[in-house]
Amino acid sequence: MDLVQVFADLDAQPWAELEHAYGSAEDLPEQLRALAGADEEEAGEALGELYSCILHQGSVYEASARAVPYLAGLAAAGVRTDDLLVLLGGIAESEAVYDGTPPGECQAAVIGQLPLILPLVDAEDAVVRQAAVWAVARTGAVEPVLPVLLRRREREEEPLVRAELLAGAVLLDQAGAAAADLVTAALEAGEPGELRIAAVLGSLDLGLPWTGTHHQAVLSLLPADPLVADRFDLERTEPLHRIVEALLDRDTSADREAAFALLDFALRVPNDEVRAEALWATEQACVSSRSAPARLANPLIALLDDPASARPALSALDKLGPHAAMAAPALAALATDGGDQADRALKALVVVDPERAAPLLARDLPERPAALGAACGFPYDRLDGPFPYHPELLAAARARLAVPELDGNEPIHLTRLLASWGEPAAPAFPELAALLGRFPAFVPAALAAVDPGRAVVPLEEAAASGPERGRFAAARALHSLTGDLEPLLTVLAAELAADDTHRIRQAARATADLGKDAAVLVPRLRAALGADDDRVTTPRLDADLDIALALWRLTGDPGEALPVIAAVLEATDTEWMRWTAVNAARAAARLGPAAAALRPALERGLADPERAPSMALALLATGAATEHHTDRAHHADHARLADTLLRCAERDADPMGALEALAALGPESLTEPELHRLTSLAERDHRVWSTGQESDVVSSDARFQEAARALLRTATASRRTDAPATD
Repeated sequence: MDLVQVFADLDAQPWAELEHAYGSAEDLPEQLRALAGADEEEAGEALGELYSCILHQGSVYEASARAVPYLAGLAAAGVRTDDLLVLLGGIAESEAVYDGTPPGECQAAVIGQLPLILPLVDAEDAVVRQAAVWAVARTGAVEPVLPVLLRRREREEEPLVRAELLAGAVLLDQAGAAAADLVTAALEAGEPGELRIAAVLGSLDLGLPWTGTHHQAVLSLLPADPLVADRFDLERTEPLHRIVEALLDRDTSADREAAFALLDFALRVPNDEVRAEALWATEQACVSSRSAPARLANPLIALLDDPASARPALSALDKLGPHAAMAAPALAALATDGGDQADRALKALVVVDPERAAPLLARDLPERPAALGAACGFPYDRLDGPFPYHPELLAAARARLAVPELDGNEPIHLTRLLASWGEPAAPAFPELAALLGRFPAFVPAALAAVDPGRAVVPLEEAAASGPERGRFAAARALHSLTGDLEPLLTVLAAELAADDTHRIRQAARATADLGKDAAVLVPRLRAALGADDDRVTTPRLDADLDIALALWRLTGDPGEALPVIAAVLEATDTEWMRWTAVNAARAAARLGPAAAALRPALERGLADPERAPSMALALLATGAATEHHTDRAHHADHARLADTLLRCAERDADPMGALEALAALGPESLTEPELHRLTSLAERDHRVWSTGQESDVVSSDARFQEAARALLRTATASRRTDAPATD
């Protein structure tokens, strides 16, 4: 096929009416022609542009389907054949469809080009053969593709192409016997490593039982990453991680033990590359599995004594939860060295053994930013209480506060640490007071905490005439000490008039906390509300919610809050504003029965798992579940809400919110099947992921478990109370 034939009708397509990731697709003809041009640099740039706009982060568009015939024609004509085959395969397998393109249209477009693409499975160039095999398998077109792959397999000698052929057969023959036979044969010890690791992964894809043959094959192939480095499947670039993940997903004790046995062995292999693969897979196993930390703690902690493995081992250590306590001696030894690794080790020690960490932190405080952050609860507070007071650490903190060039997060962390100690940190008052002008947003709270008596005068001055950005913090700290409302009301009035939604939000929340004592600020709150046309950004919507709630708290009248909450619910009916919609539902729940008019919008929100728990909580608060006149209707509503909430938790969609709503629904009324599902969530091996807490999944899952078990205890106790007495 020549290029004239490829581009024959290129300009006849309605490109300007089509869209890709960046808007109009009118630029695609130029990119396609540049791809086939003589200028190699321009052709490379055009390829990158095509990936970016028609397969943007794995997403496809109507323009993607229209471009497929030209991409296939260019590939068949020898223009960047392997690159374009991979692009075509990515378009074919994508399920992320935008701009209203019918699902399957892009895959169908690639299938339509199989007469051009399929013969390339027999190309002379091994890289082209490999790319062609990968691409045609992604079409899912079993009848035309699978026989071709099986025939090619009989004469293929290149290991990577053989691995791609095997993977393609597995993808296309999920329910058949041909792929299973191929996988079994490829596991033999004499076969190339690229093929054997593909066979192990294929066995898992087919759901075949895990055997000693698989176990020995994996161990003999480590490190496995190089065996898939030149494959096109991005999900297979870390084989050990993928194998462990797949075994854990099977959720049987035998498969879990198989995964842990692989990792236990690999962590002990005296090879840096093998250990690196094993450490990454171990970290992810601990994130996924509740039983993994207990099983893998010993071999993981042992690597802290190995200089080459200590750093990645530290990264995995915080996924061990309470089992990391055994690492305290090794962490203390690492923390006495210099450099970043010592800081990371001390950060871990702060969590597992804060008493031992305190003097070590004092010893070299300027060089321990991560450990200092952990000691003051940043970014996730994993300590059971305040970090232990230590006189040497207090002296070190005072010395740091006196450094003229102090900046960044360090002053924030130091003041938080001192504030957490309270009056034992009083000797640091002079240093803190000297910094009040430089760091007016967070020093006031520390002054009030460490020496309430001496803090009053400087806080009065800061609230009245200090830097504008710190007057709110000073006035709030002063109010906590003296109860004097006047300075705080003056500052809040100014903050509510600020041209900054963050300042308005914090002022509205503080005003709401004061309740009717802040009634004088009602006009200021009303003036701070955005107009309907302003409610287009998340910060503005969130600010208006806080203002609406403050108005309700101050006046006792929900009449002003309801229209604002209703407007926010309507404005956030999109995927990207779900968390503001959650905030709106929480605001409606605060209003209780007065928010009954919002029920239709709240009901619609139940369809989105991320929003459903907060929407259900608001519906329950408005009394929606108690107004039916028949028991049958009441039970139907109960069953629907309970099922929705349990599905949310089972799908890791705001699971803590789901528990809160189930508690409001009444755990004593949960049916036996519902209790069984809740018990599974609390006791299963797979962790429950709280949205937004992925960096702290182990501790957030522990909190979920504790809350779920408490809910189950309440339900069980209620059932015992309600059970009929027996003789």
